[in-house]
Amino acid sequence: MNASHSNNNNSGIALIIVMVCITVLSILAAGFAYSMKVETKLARNANNESELLALGKSGVAMAQWVLAQQMTIAQEPYDSLNQKWAGGPGSLMTSNSPLADVFMENIKLGSGSFSLKIVDNERKMNINMADQPLLDQAMRLIGVDAGDAGPITASILDWIDPDSGQRVGGTESDTYESSTPPYQAKDGPIDELNELLLIRGISEFPEIYFGGAITERLPSAFQNRLGLQPPGGQPVPSGVGLVDLFTPLSSGRLNLNTASLTTLQMIPFVDENVAAQIIQCRSGPDGVDGTEDDTPFRNPGEGLLCGGLPNALVGQVQRYCDIRSRTFEVQVDAEINGYHRYFFATITRNNPRDVQVLTFYWKTSPPATNPTSTATTSHADAR
Repeated sequence: MNASHSNNNNSGIALIIVMVCITVLSILAAGFAYSMKVETKLARNANNESELLALGKSGVAMAQWVLAQQMTIAQEPYDSLNQKWAGGPGSLMTSNSPLADVFMENIKLGSGSFSLKIVDNERKMNINMADQPLLDQAMRLIGVDAGDAGPITASILDWIDPDSGQRVGGTESDTYESSTPPYQAKDGPIDELNELLLIRGISEFPEIYFGGAITERLPSAFQNRLGLQPPGGQPVPSGVGLVDLFTPLSSGRLNLNTASLTTLQMIPFVDENVAAQIIQCRSGPDGVDGTEDDTPFRNPGEGLLCGGLPNALVGQVQRYCDIRSRTFEVQVDAEINGYHRYFFATITRNNPRDVQVLTFYWKTSPPATNPTSTATTSHADAR
């Protein structure tokens, strides 16, 4: 009886040990299988790296070609939102042009594909060419209190100008050197717009910069060199920010055919009503920008007069305006076997034979579309 009971106990213990061993081995096998799956995916992605880079560069090259071709079309001596480069259908006048059959999405090449997006910088004002009146107007559009606007504007100009002389209410290096970590005023052109977040007044109130924009808030190269992180907090849910009004690289004139309702109000004497009338004039009978019946302006005076400005004022403000764009931001979404890489480039177009790539870099994820998005790895290649 005791011997039988002992044998049963031994059998039970052995069964438990076998079950534990099977469980442990199953866990190890599952872990090994998962590890191999990850390693296989990494190896496949590594093999795709060169092809993805080729797709990215091909997309940028295609953007160069599209922009060059658009400029050679004699019937369209302007750049507008209904043209192919801007994602429009192309106007009726380009139906027989080399751009007629151009597609900007899901372009097959080799074992992958890419989609292309081009945005002109001339839809915004150039921060490096902004004078006091232009910056004052920006502060009014953003809604900055008049008492705070003056020092912020002066500090922006102090940051950009090459001297160390301080404007009334402005800021130079002696103030920034007391920060943690300390840094100096750049006293040079802004390379990346988010450098504005380092400037006194904007650094304390980043909503002046972000407005209602949703962004990744990546630090600029200037911030990276200083070891500074972008300010925390969330973008305000509505309103206009400096990021909506300015760009660090453009010809310095605003394209009346592509500028937004808000940015058009950066032009002196152009209020919301005049800006709305300009957009209504250029958008054609259907009242929608970027469609086939658009009627883009062929010279700045035409757009300003259509907006309702009198001749005397048109002559004064034409220097702020254009109907051509010369600097473009290009985004290429390259994909191979479900694996994506996002390439970004800045292109300048001087003439159809001179379309140059100024910068080229990539990210592992697309630009953020909500305030909870996090920064991702990126690599730059200045060219």
